[in-house]
Amino acid sequence: QVTLVESGGGLAQAGGSLRLSCVASGRFDRINRMGWYRQGPGKERELVAVVGSGGSLNYVDSVKGRFTISRDNVKNTVYLQMNSLKPEDTAVYYCNAEIQRVVNVEGATVRREYWGEGTLVTVSS
Repeated sequence: QVTLVESGGGLAQAGGSLRLSCVASGRFDRINRMGWYRQGPGKERELVAVVGSGGSLNYVDSVKGRFTISRDNVKNTVYLQMNSLKPEDTAVYYCNAEIQRVVNVEGATVRREYWGEGTLVTVSS
């Protein structure tokens, strides 16, 4: 079983910063993409940022220039540095990862997507 555990959420003032972390643990062989999604009040869940296994990055337009995603492959951890926070960034932030595991001696693999339970970020004006 694989688990993703987020930390770092909380309350910040507009213009402030927070750093989210997400650690993957359990039995697996490789983590492919890792990313962050968020769901604001009354809104659908949206992709915030994603980092591929090779380091490719993608951000939603609303956070470009303010948020930075990074990963530490040794620690199986993905981070989201959030600067210049705005009230509209208020949401539950979810960690997401595609994780790969070898399932037989021939090297066949399976990929599965996992989600963390979420961490609340509240930005006051």
